[in-house]
Amino acid sequence: MTARAALQQRLEQGIAALGLALPADAVERLLDYQALLERWNAAYNLTAIRDPAEMVTRHLLDSLAILPFVQGQTLADLGTGPGLPGIPLAIAAPGRQILLVDSNGKKVRFLREAIRALKLDGVRALQSRVEDVEGQYDCVTARAFASLADMLAWGGHLLAPGGVWLAMKGKTPEEELAGVPPGFAVRGVHALAVPGLEAERSVVVLGRSAD
Repeated sequence: MTARAALQQRLEQGIAALGLALPADAVERLLDYQALLERWNAAYNLTAIRDPAEMVTRHLLDSLAILPFVQGQTLADLGTGPGLPGIPLAIAAPGRQILLVDSNGKKVRFLREAIRALKLDGVRALQSRVEDVEGQYDCVTARAFASLADMLAWGGHLLAPGGVWLAMKGKTPEEELAGVPPGFAVRGVHALAVPGLEAERSVVVLGRSAD
């Protein structure tokens, strides 16, 4: 079995375990993204995870685990780093307008190359601090980016009325839930079972309290 075939098997088994139905070309494109990330990572140090199989689990499957909670036509992924979870979500559920935001120039250069190479329609990358981003989005995602209070203080203005904010966390951040600022409310906290990952993962779903 080739290295790519082994990664494909791991990815396909993980997608099945998550109960997701993805477009026909999604697995190939997700693996193309992983290969591009691996190649750039050697020079640019975009992620601490170097092992390709671990990338499939900790980056691709971890990102896809929140897909059932994603809604709306527009999505902003804050502190996206090398495109997580934004790029896997764009591949798995095409058709949304997605903005990938990171303040790190190297990471944004990679994002622009990934968007070009993978032909990700409707996806764009912006080098910016979160608090300087404009617009409103139906869905906002943030992965291990900051505390809930800081996330919403910096980026809360980006959440459209009726929109949903998906904060990806390790174990449920009980101490952070009390710190959600006025104007926002916790809609739910869901444990995520990421196939192949021993660590606890959860997603905190937030919305505007005035909806």
